[in-house]
Amino acid sequence: MDTTCSIHTTFLNRQLHGGLCPATKHTSLITTDKRRTGSGRPVLCSLVTPKTMNTRTLIERKVPREVSMPAKFGMFGGNFVPETLITSLKKLEAEFIYALQDTEFQEELATALRDYVGRETPLYFAQGLTNYYKNKDGEGAEIYLKREDLNHCGAHKMNNAVAQTMIAKRMGLKSVVAATGAGQHGVATAAACAKLSLSCTVFMGSDDMEKQSSNVLLMNLFGAQVKPVEGGFKEASSEAIREWASNLETSYYLTGTAVGPHPCPSMVCEFQSVIGKETRRQAMEKWGGKPDVLIACIGSGSNAMGLFHEFIEDEDVRLIGVEAAGFGLDSGKHAATLSEGEVGVYHGAMSYLLEDEEGQIIRPHSIAVGLEYPGVSPQLSFLKDTERAEFYSATDKEAVDAYLRLCRLEGIIPSLEAAHALAFLDKLCPNLPNATKIIVNCSGRGDKDAGMVLDHKLT
Repeated sequence: MDTTCSIHTTFLNRQLHGGLCPATKHTSLITTDKRRTGSGRPVLCSLVTPKTMNTRTLIERKVPREVSMPAKFGMFGGNFVPETLITSLKKLEAEFIYALQDTEFQEELATALRDYVGRETPLYFAQGLTNYYKNKDGEGAEIYLKREDLNHCGAHKMNNAVAQTMIAKRMGLKSVVAATGAGQHGVATAAACAKLSLSCTVFMGSDDMEKQSSNVLLMNLFGAQVKPVEGGFKEASSEAIREWASNLETSYYLTGTAVGPHPCPSMVCEFQSVIGKETRRQAMEKWGGKPDVLIACIGSGSNAMGLFHEFIEDEDVRLIGVEAAGFGLDSGKHAATLSEGEVGVYHGAMSYLLEDEEGQIIRPHSIAVGLEYPGVSPQLSFLKDTERAEFYSATDKEAVDAYLRLCRLEGIIPSLEAAHALAFLDKLCPNLPNATKIIVNCSGRGDKDAGMVLDHKLT
């Protein structure tokens, strides 16, 4: 168990409902991996296993050993969980590392991403949006969209879901447990489980089920059991972890968010990093260089880290995350964790959190259900503290306006989550040099949000 900070670790009380852990200074445990990147890029996703370690033997013997996988990023991340979960997390870590080095797994995953998920996704030049932001002299930034909305099931979530269900299958587990907010991860997990003949249980907040009823229908069509939980995504996540913790020998907890105890954030980041890898190659093909600015919405951080990770070492590329300001940062009803949060421990890891003076978790708010999480990726927390990435926010109204703008200028329906990233163009574009190359991660499609957007405009 991680003991760098003294906290009460009763699983169902403090870890699942929020615990305060004071921010303390730690020696950075982040490593660099010149073997994988050739450049010494900080390892926020990819991992290394010593050549002397036989992880297949490790899995078969069910005896966890240490591996050279960073569990923490600066002070963030870690395993703030009870001892009963450590063995299962170690097994998962070992299987993950083995899969990354296993040619058969990599070939199977590449085939699934191409033929099932539909990769690669286009890097689309948004001519209408580009023209909209030109100044009176006809100059302005060039805006591109990374079209993750075109993935099977309509979001970036499938990249991770299909990979992790493959790992669950390799581990001999028959049951997958997940939690979802906007429903995109739930739909992706349900579809991937159907593909691999795994049973699937998805926990979802009752409020979110009402808002995202179309996604609930899709999960049911894929054969998943959708269990309502009073509250929102954070309550659903807690319930999913409880379910997994009570069935460790038979179930697999499939997280779609880049949060939770190690190795969960690293797994999500690794499987989403295909977004940034494609983006680098596509940018080189289109204009012979790198993008100048990358923008992604921030909920827990899966789509942002998927886009950002490939470019972390490229300090001439700006990384911009846009959180949900809800009704405004001063209203107290927002989900701007990195902008307004404090360091603490939640769901098994240290990161920035929305919490009150007593360390209790504050319920977040956003019109985009997928951004309503009170914590954030430990990797993004690290990027904030090292000032490698910039973080801003957009209100509900700004996101709705951006949603409608993309619909009407490009004929593309973004999710309300992705619309937060698009909304920041209003503030960013007027201050950029002519022909600046901007890439916005259109992380999901917004059919699910159309009714909510129209209702919002009518009120």
